[in-house]
Amino acid sequence: HHILTIEDPIEFVHTSQKCIVNHREVGQHTKSFSAALRGALREDPDIIMIGEMRDLETISLAMEAAMTGHLVFGTLHTINAMKTVDRVVEIFPGDQQGQVRSTLSDALKAVVSQTLFKRVDIKGRCAALEVLIATPAVRNLIREGKTYQIASVMQTGKKYGMRTLDDSIMEYLDKRQISADDAYSNAVEKPKFLKFLRKPPSDFTEV
Repeated sequence: HHILTIEDPIEFVHTSQKCIVNHREVGQHTKSFSAALRGALREDPDIIMIGEMRDLETISLAMEAAMTGHLVFGTLHTINAMKTVDRVVEIFPGDQQGQVRSTLSDALKAVVSQTLFKRVDIKGRCAALEVLIATPAVRNLIREGKTYQIASVMQTGKKYGMRTLDDSIMEYLDKRQISADDAYSNAVEKPKFLKFLRKPPSDFTEV
């Protein structure tokens, strides 16, 4: 396999062993992520890793690469899996978003979203993960613009390897590896975490 990474900067240098690994650094080997991606498609890679998908052109090229048989990994700065899907669609003009939803629903394999927490049991941090797998149900929601329903599909999709951010946070909290305050402030469904707090938060009101 031929693996190509595009990063700013290169964080880990991988030596070619059973695969050919080529690194491209923005500013040194290429002027931008999108320029490197355009070049990458001429180099016949099997796997492309994009350090950051910041703009419309990069995201568009990444989807094109995925639709033409490449396995593409990319990162975006978002808070959860649902927002990641929304960000990809919303970066395009309104008149293109229907087509983008359709393309994304076909191209997407999975979204892994991480939130870092400070450990309270030992020094360091841990990553609470949210995992969305592109099952037929998820693909339909993306195609129809109903991403607000993705959270409930993740709840029922554990047999496919899905998990919500709240489930990951609760796991760390049960093991006493993170603080209740951090768990509450980062949770999606905050009321579930109220009972772990020593005192009610100032931002919470009973409905």
